[in-house]
Amino acid sequence: MGSALKFVNIMGVRIHNVTMQEALDHLAGMLACGEKGYVVTPNAEIVYLGRRDEAARAVLNGAALSVPDGIGVVRAASVYGTPVKEKVAGVELAEGLLPTLVEQGKSLYILGAKPGVAERAAKNLTEKYPGLRIAGVHDGYFKEDSEVLPGIQSSGADVCFVCLGAPKQEYWMQKNLAASGCTLMLGVGGSVDIYAGEAQRAPKIFIKLGLEWFYRLLREPRRIGRMMSLPKFLLLAMGDRIKGKKWSDE
Repeated sequence: MGSALKFVNIMGVRIHNVTMQEALDHLAGMLACGEKGYVVTPNAEIVYLGRRDEAARAVLNGAALSVPDGIGVVRAASVYGTPVKEKVAGVELAEGLLPTLVEQGKSLYILGAKPGVAERAAKNLTEKYPGLRIAGVHDGYFKEDSEVLPGIQSSGADVCFVCLGAPKQEYWMQKNLAASGCTLMLGVGGSVDIYAGEAQRAPKIFIKLGLEWFYRLLREPRRIGRMMSLPKFLLLAMGDRIKGKKWSDE
């Protein structure tokens, strides 16, 4: 199924050109037929990492689905002359998959965040989506994979939300998907904090205007250093376009 999805190339990183609904339909199909794969949700920082680091780029490009999670990636795609259909936020993609899990009778494992957070997220999600089966949870404070893999395996989970932060979660999924027994793994960073009520997304007007990054900056001024990576990222894309730089799809 993965080969049917079209992608654009942003600095050597493959980004699938899909709408939210197309992404969800693709994942539902994978679940239904048991096709294994992991999902990445690159923002500008992660694409920039893929540009600089061949190993990180390989992990990102090995995903069954890679969606543009960030206005920077969407804008960069346009700069390169290969626009994507829309931003597909990982936090929305992961939650949007839950009705499919209920419909197909599949179960979810949540991995990541501080102790207790995954439990609260599981409680909130099962209340919001009646019939959702939580196979298990574990916080992100583990040193060895052997501390969590047996639990995921024995839980029989079909899907695992891996919320370890990038790029750790991407490497972890690539390494452990087969051994976990899961069909799908989604690397969705801080989403578990939002599901648990520990953090909030920007108001809808900020999201609609592509200013979610600005809202975060207003709430957390110390993020100014990280936020400056966005204009630098777009300037790099513009430089590539001006120079006619071609990135390999491999």
